[in-house]
Amino acid sequence: MQERPNYKVITAVGPDRVGIADDLAEIVTRNTCNIEESKMAVLGGEFAVIMLVSGKPANLHSLAEEIYQRGEKLGLQIFVKNTHEPVVSSSGIPYILQTISQDTPGIVHAVTSILRRYNINIEDLETETSFAPWSGAPLFHMHARILVPHGVPIHGLREELLALETQQDLHIELKPFFPAPRE
Repeated sequence: MQERPNYKVITAVGPDRVGIADDLAEIVTRNTCNIEESKMAVLGGEFAVIMLVSGKPANLHSLAEEIYQRGEKLGLQIFVKNTHEPVVSSSGIPYILQTISQDTPGIVHAVTSILRRYNINIEDLETETSFAPWSGAPLFHMHARILVPHGVPIHGLREELLALETQQDLHIELKPFFPAPRE
């Protein structure tokens, strides 16, 4: 019987430069661990990464030691935390929520406060700004994968989002999420 892996979450932030993702992936591979999931982005002039890594306990321990030792040389602030195996939740219905609007302060808070009132868990949330093609006005985009608990009245949620859409001049879409089957 194969031993179940253990898990750690690694976060790293530092000045953007070519090769950071490869530096981190090399350390993970050298310690015979596996990157299960990751998010990496340049935010301002900083490169930020969060990754879920799996492996045998001894390998994860040596990975954590090496990544802390090399972090300063790589120009990164690093944090490593024990966690558990990802859990596929059946406690709700997955939805995608997207917004687009002119960029104004408070959009994320306005949307997430509605989700909180309905006890909706945010599984993934990304935001970005871009510029409108003709006017050059800043546009704000938000994309979230959420888990709506069974029994939550979707109609009521949609009504609150519609009211927010009107109040803050947003475009909001809420649609069921059908993930692609894993092979």
